[in-house]
Amino acid sequence: MDELVTGDAVVLGLRPARLPSRALALAIDLVVIWVVYLILTIGVVVAAGSLDDAALAAISVAMFLFVLVGVPIAVETLSHGRSLGKLACGLRVVRDDGGPIRFRHALVRGAMGVVEILISFGVIACIASLVSARGRRIGDVFAGTLVVRERVPGARMESVPPPPPWLVGRFAALDLSSVPDSLWLAIRQYLTRMGQLDPAVNWSMAVRLADDLAARTGAPKPADVPPAAYLAAVVNERQAREARRGFEAPAGVSGGVAVPRLPVADVPAGSVPVAAPTPAPATPSPSKPSGPATGFAPPA
Repeated sequence: MDELVTGDAVVLGLRPARLPSRALALAIDLVVIWVVYLILTIGVVVAAGSLDDAALAAISVAMFLFVLVGVPIAVETLSHGRSLGKLACGLRVVRDDGGPIRFRHALVRGAMGVVEILISFGVIACIASLVSARGRRIGDVFAGTLVVRERVPGARMESVPPPPPWLVGRFAALDLSSVPDSLWLAIRQYLTRMGQLDPAVNWSMAVRLADDLAARTGAPKPADVPPAAYLAAVVNERQAREARRGFEAPAGVSGGVAVPRLPVADVPAGSVPVAAPTPAPATPSPSKPSGPATGFAPPA
């Protein structure tokens, strides 16, 4: 499921970045990081000239970890996978399923990068990238990430269309833990490009992906929901759960961010209440029109 080819020879998949573009982006990042590191080092030496050698050594180690490890991790987390070098080369770090990375992904990549890039002078990273079929280094393998090309000639990145309003929150009880990242990636790519496919191919791919998703969740697909709308609704439910985990307040701490239209089940004690979704009708009318921004036609 890493790559789907339709009957019209349309490949649905991300375009992994190869070694030359990744090396150029890394070189830009390293130049910027080392310049900042040298400037800060000179400033600390001038300001702390009266300290002994042990204190200067401790400050140097702390600055090394902060500038060469902590800053790249923070930049990738806050920019969702786009450092200065990757932004200049049109690259981005994403999860295996195509979604944006979080702090834990950037942390694993940064920790492994100390060994792959800094200590071995990039030799380990180059070998791993050349051996990998998707151009991934060891840090990407452990973090479950992939560096992809954002700027593709003749194409543009599109977001996943939202589901029809009457399906929002309907699949809150689904168990999504058994759905692999490869299937999520295939569904996301189909939803972003379904408008470019032949109607017959579009329908067959939607049915195929919906059947695979229903088999993984253990719940049959509702007969009154079109396959494409079903896929979009389940993807929306997964994104809502991720947003809830990212914004929910820790237990026993007051304050936080209330995320609208998120399910309220399994909220830890002490967290801020989350607005409950509007209940979906028990038997939605097949002729109920979808919103104009969803991109889905109402079921026939």
